Amino acid sequence: MTRVMVVDDHPMWRDAVVRDLGAAGHDVVATAADGGEAVRRAPAARPEVVVLDLQLPVMSGVEVTRALVAADPSVRVLVLSASGEHADVLEAVKAGATGYLVKSASSVELLDAVARTALGEAVFTPGLAGLVLGEYRRLSVEPVAAGSGPAVPRLTERETEVLRLVAKGLSYKDIAERLVLSHRTVQNHVQNTLNKLQLHNRVELVRYAIEQGLDDELS
Repeated sequence: MTRVMVVDDHPMWRDAVVRDLGAAGHDVVATAADGGEAVRRAPAARPEVVVLDLQLPVMSGVEVTRALVAADPSVRVLVLSASGEHADVLEAVKAGATGYLVKSASSVELLDAVARTALGEAVFTPGLAGLVLGEYRRLSVEPVAAGSGPAVPRLTERETEVLRLVAKGLSYKDIAERLVLSHRTVQNHVQNTLNKLQLHNRVELVRYAIEQGLDDELS
């Protein structure tokens, strides 16, 4: 059971999402109709996942995402928006969102996305993951030359292998099948890597992998 907060200014849509989440066994700990309300309610509600619209009164979804992540880096924001515009997607991810679905997604897809987001996976409407990875590649910097700058934390061979597959956009399930590991083992490797690199979520991990050129080392 995942603690979820739903933020949307359309009452009927918000209520429908709440019903679907509750029927699937999730604990909807709070709802909000505008960005300011969401930021005020989150500390007491302590959601693990925030399902958030981008077009909100008072504060935009991007501003809310930035504020929530700054207050609690462990919170995971899943944007659920009518907009599939590339600029909106990239702005949300840069603010700290860990996933992005358009509202044309089915309830099954939404429930799957919430469950995967709670596990730390980056979940995107088909076609948008490639956009995010492409932008991170464009913004990536050259790897630090050996012997200069701060030391890069040492990852095990298996952690590096998992990281390369994460950078390719594979789900934990796909990684587990490819490496003949359990889903839990893959999760543990990802969490250990996050801890070593002092990163907060899978999106940041993907960016790190691309900056290090790891996504080019695996076909």
